[in-house]
Amino acid sequence: MRVSVSWLREYVDLPAGLPTADLEQALVGLGIEVESVADLRETVTGALVVGEVLQIEELTGFKKPIRFCRVDVGDANGTGEPQEIVCGARNFVPGDRVVVILPGGVLPGGFAIGARRTYGRNSNGMICSAKELGLGDDHSGIIVLPEDTPAKPGDDARPVVGLDDVVVEVEITPDRGYAMSVRGLARELSHALGVPFRDPGLAPAPGGTDTPAYPVEVRDTVGCDRFAARLVRGVDPAAPTPGWMQRRLTAAGIRSISLPVDITNYVMLELGQPMHAFDADRIAGPLVVRRAGAGEKLTTLDGVTRALAPEDMVICDAGLPNSLAGEGTGVPISLAAVMGGETSEVVPGTVNVLFEAAHWDAVMVGRTARRHKLFSEAAKRWERGVDPALPLVAIERAVRLLTEHAGGAAGDEILDLDHVRPRTPVVLPVDLPSRRIGVSYPPARVVALLEQAGCTVVRGADRLAEDPGEVGVGAGADDALSVTPPTWRPDLTDPADLVEEVVRLDGYDEVPSVLPTAPPGRGLTWQQRRRRAVARSLAERGYVEVLAHPFVAPGLADQLGLPADDERRRAVRLANPLSEEEPLLRTTLLGPLLGIVRRNLGRGQRDLALYEIGAVFHPRPGAGRPPTMGVDRRPTDEEFAAADAVVPDQPRHVAVVLTGDVEPAGWWGAGRPAGWADAVQAGRDVLAAAEVPAERIEVRAAEHAPWHPGRCAELLVDGTVVGHAGELHPAVVAALELPRRTSAMEIDLDVLPAPPVASAPVVSGFPPALIDVALVVDSSVPAEQVQQALVEGAGGLLEGVRLFDVYASEQLGAGRRSLAYKLTFRAPDRTLTVKEAVAARDAAVARAAERFGATLRGG
Repeated sequence: MRVSVSWLREYVDLPAGLPTADLEQALVGLGIEVESVADLRETVTGALVVGEVLQIEELTGFKKPIRFCRVDVGDANGTGEPQEIVCGARNFVPGDRVVVILPGGVLPGGFAIGARRTYGRNSNGMICSAKELGLGDDHSGIIVLPEDTPAKPGDDARPVVGLDDVVVEVEITPDRGYAMSVRGLARELSHALGVPFRDPGLAPAPGGTDTPAYPVEVRDTVGCDRFAARLVRGVDPAAPTPGWMQRRLTAAGIRSISLPVDITNYVMLELGQPMHAFDADRIAGPLVVRRAGAGEKLTTLDGVTRALAPEDMVICDAGLPNSLAGEGTGVPISLAAVMGGETSEVVPGTVNVLFEAAHWDAVMVGRTARRHKLFSEAAKRWERGVDPALPLVAIERAVRLLTEHAGGAAGDEILDLDHVRPRTPVVLPVDLPSRRIGVSYPPARVVALLEQAGCTVVRGADRLAEDPGEVGVGAGADDALSVTPPTWRPDLTDPADLVEEVVRLDGYDEVPSVLPTAPPGRGLTWQQRRRRAVARSLAERGYVEVLAHPFVAPGLADQLGLPADDERRRAVRLANPLSEEEPLLRTTLLGPLLGIVRRNLGRGQRDLALYEIGAVFHPRPGAGRPPTMGVDRRPTDEEFAAADAVVPDQPRHVAVVLTGDVEPAGWWGAGRPAGWADAVQAGRDVLAAAEVPAERIEVRAAEHAPWHPGRCAELLVDGTVVGHAGELHPAVVAALELPRRTSAMEIDLDVLPAPPVASAPVVSGFPPALIDVALVVDSSVPAEQVQQALVEGAGGLLEGVRLFDVYASEQLGAGRRSLAYKLTFRAPDRTLTVKEAVAARDAAVARAAERFGATLRGG
């Protein structure tokens, strides 16, 4: 939010000459983030003066309309002669007063102005638009000053256009909606600087009358618990918005539209109460405030036709028939609290204006704004919370401004449908701020700070805390405060909120920075060590770690080709997702990981080896909803257990994806594309890093989506499947727009056995015996299973085995292949004899022959 300091000064007595740094620090000290504090006098340098257009000559023969103007700038140019300026704007005529920057001046952004010849004429300066002066985004024409502007040609234009002010831009957190107004920021500055504050929200305003200003029916008092309206008849439709109001709106970043609309925006910025102005003559019947019906649509002021949802609140014209929602429901003419509709907006000929100010449910507005992607200034305030006591004050302020500047007569009838519930007092132990913060806050100081925040405080309230320790040892009823928060602070609902308010107003700087003594630790758990070891192992092999969002779209399961009965199709749906397109939590790491691969491919990266270690989420059948737990006490063990029973299972997985070349090509030779074997090897590397002994690992062919059925392997530990690896199915690759032969691996780390107790390896000082064997087997026999048979048969003398060649030919026969292994034998206490090594080899070969019918090649 942006606001000028001159506007703030109307309601808070800021010290004269207050430095901008002190102003910023005052707001920061109260927890308000300051984006910038800009002194507008420094944004434009040089001579910026008021000019009066004397003559306009239309230049022809160019691609766009060009005007050659003679402008009276008084003595500002040193000669008193009219200034010659070439301008392309069309929204001014002779006699208009404009803003002129003379040669030598510099506009925002470092744009220097000089005298030059252009379009065949001399141009000495520039007639400025609001955008060129940094006052807004309007560049459709130059600034034409109101006729009642007291400045004469040659006078400094900065005070006239508001460039003599200081503009503060703040970022308001979701719990501080009251600060999104001049009223709220002025109150905060009064707290920080200790200066008087005049609350515009307490301005006198007439109450509702027995005869309403306009017939209105509110059918949902949860979504709208207060609705006020008042009619102004006979306004001048041509009445302009006064210059001072335009300047303040422009400084706040809001474009001036028309006087009635500008007034609603002005009141919103001033009080924090969003309003809407209807053209009363364009409404056919009574107004109905209700929830939207199925199939209803509304064209909002931005020209977009929106399909409404049942949760949306709408204001309807009951004089228009509605076949979708039924008789008497009316047609929607406004998306309540977010944006008005085209059919009832104020137009250039509007003479009867109906002002509306209501109080809407913050949760409803926030969801509506996100659903329609329509974050209007009104919606931003409503979702943070608006003071329900403001509607009549805002109506009165708007009516007075409109009748003052556009004439007309305000109706005596005032509508006020008030269903607002009174605030519930919060019981606060008087010593709770001291105990929570560690700073001594005397009871009188606590009371004074809460009253400064606008709370009503009653001493000696009955203690409501069930836990005596919550009030304090020896504390009684007289030591508790009954605190009723003000209407403009919907965020103050619990004792903890009041404690924070005491600390905030007393000053965060008063809280000492004391680091707690760190308790002794036991180091990393074995699960943490395992995850780090796996991550380090993959990184050492060239994989790059990524962190993907755990949210996925409902259609991902179909893209991955998961069977209808696959458990991975059962996903947890978020109640309030960041994106409506991705409302589910992932059940596999591959979906988001493949999305990252596609994003990198779109940015020109072709050779990718990525990995992620993260949680997947599996819903618990029949878990139901978690119990509601407050913050006034610690939940019981039963409540914790009930909540844990609803939380989805979240096992840790590791996944890798490879595409492109795993070994790049170059002058040294051809590269090697990544394939299913690399994904399988990545699985082996993960299991090795997880300290799973090799003899407990088995790799065998499998069929498992989303992998290619003929190029998929399942990884087993002690006979239990822990993951899969291989090449992705061609249909999956096509659906996700990935390159052919893209390969992947995914392993569930949580099902792997705990690592054995570490022991020092036995290092033998005796030489090894190296023997190669080539076994001929059927092509359908996995090489991994043949290797396992060799290990089992060789016995304890076998130190290692490695597959180094695969060969097939007509001589071996159809459907047969040769697998060559290198066997390493070694004894820890002696040098092996040839007889011992050959005997161990023969035993290994015999086991492979027994299990798979393997024969020695050439034997």
